[in-house]
Amino acid sequence: MVYAVILICGIVVHPLLYALVFLVLLVLSLVEYYRMAVLVGCRPQYFCGITASILFFLLLFGHKYMHWPGWWVLLPVIFLFCTFAAELYRNSANPLANTAFTLTGFFYLGLPFGLLNFLVFPGIAGTHDFFPWLLLGITIIIWIYDSGAYLIGSQWGKHRLFERISPKKSWEGVIGGSIFAFISAFVIARFTPEIDIINWLMLTVIVIIFGTFGDLVESMIKRSLNLKDSGRFLPGHGGILDRFDSVMAVAPIIMIIGALFTKFDEYGLFI
Repeated sequence: MVYAVILICGIVVHPLLYALVFLVLLVLSLVEYYRMAVLVGCRPQYFCGITASILFFLLLFGHKYMHWPGWWVLLPVIFLFCTFAAELYRNSANPLANTAFTLTGFFYLGLPFGLLNFLVFPGIAGTHDFFPWLLLGITIIIWIYDSGAYLIGSQWGKHRLFERISPKKSWEGVIGGSIFAFISAFVIARFTPEIDIINWLMLTVIVIIFGTFGDLVESMIKRSLNLKDSGRFLPGHGGILDRFDSVMAVAPIIMIIGALFTKFDEYGLFI
């Protein structure tokens, strides 16, 4: 409950509070990820990976909120290249693995967190104002989908979705969670006149498909390391990665679809 309240307030209260809350979540999730890498004998470069991710998030936020030059978002690339050079001075037995884990942390977490800025500054109706309701709505749909999938799957799930990776997930859970997600989309649409029901339904489809894959990918990472949870930040729920795996998969897809098939700044989202 405390986590949910902090997250919701971080999304809707003020742009600066949003930046602070999600920056903290970004750092915590990266620390969790790099600590998991240590379990397999690697030594990821915390400083380069976390610094590049923080810069990418802040520079994109500054570009959308304070109109900083867009090319500034290329600056984190310097720290990404530094990961290769830094391995020369570490005398590590696995320099390639160390670099790979460091860079993967940025692309798996830093990049999606940075792209969240496009969801709170989506340019709806041709404006550049802070619009938190899109990200809040997507977050709520993900929560309801996950909860519905768990409730239906644990009660009636018989046909396994991906038993090798996640033995408890079932097709019945996916179908049940999807029904709850579409119902929530109809409810959310009534409170967000700026985004019509068609857009919310399309966003829900993205959440169902790519949110499920995001959850499975994170389960694959944990299973390969013989871990039940990514961390212990949330007692009974695991770590930050366990709560954000779906969001990290959904955010880039929405951004990519928005960039390829629509004009965000002129027409809104998909329609």
